[in-house]
Amino acid sequence: MTKQRKHYAPEEKVAILRRHLLEKEPISKLCDELDLQPTVFYRWQKEFFENGAAAFEQKARPNHSADQERIAYLEKKIQTKDEVLAELMAEHVAVKKTLGEL
Repeated sequence: MTKQRKHYAPEEKVAILRRHLLEKEPISKLCDELDLQPTVFYRWQKEFFENGAAAFEQKARPNHSADQERIAYLEKKIQTKDEVLAELMAEHVAVKKTLGEL
């Protein structure tokens, strides 16, 4: 039986990153505590730093074009795919370790 995947709200992700960056909690401790893959943590951190400038930009106009909405949808879809792929790779490595192939 597979366990349910936990989905974190953006505010939760920032709080987790803050614990590491400001409170100096080790990533390994956070990941163990939250049952989170380190690859997921590092992806959140990368996204946080890449999108940090958006916090200082002026608010977007209320007239979002269809292209912008489609781009946002596709980016979210890619993010979901990456999360699933990271989880599958972690499971794959665990199975290989169990079978003694690594």
